[in-house]
Amino acid sequence: MKKINKLIKSLLNKKALGLDSILNKVFKAVVLIIIKDLVEITSRCLASGIILKRLKKSIIVVLHKKGKKNYFLLSSYKLITFKNILVKVLKKYIINIISKTAEEYKLFF
Repeated sequence: MKKINKLIKSLLNKKALGLDSILNKVFKAVVLIIIKDLVEITSRCLASGIILKRLKKSIIVVLHKKGKKNYFLLSSYKLITFKNILVKVLKKYIINIISKTAEEYKLFF
């Protein structure tokens, strides 16, 4: 619970809404109330390897960068991805586990 709470607290407040329309700031405020349920959901997702289809959805918006000379180049654009906040937390949690394990077994070169 402490790890997931820490991950949620690390979310940036001034980010755009995700698909669930929950502000990071609001999610941080209610985390103490819902933390047990979040841990349960995370555990079930990791144990089963299944993530609900609804949570997998995202929207990608392509924005052109101002002042670029050639808009035929991909580097002249940036992508913004809107995801569900639970997926953001789950993804960060899994990345932390993988990174810690890779460091522990010296898998990084």
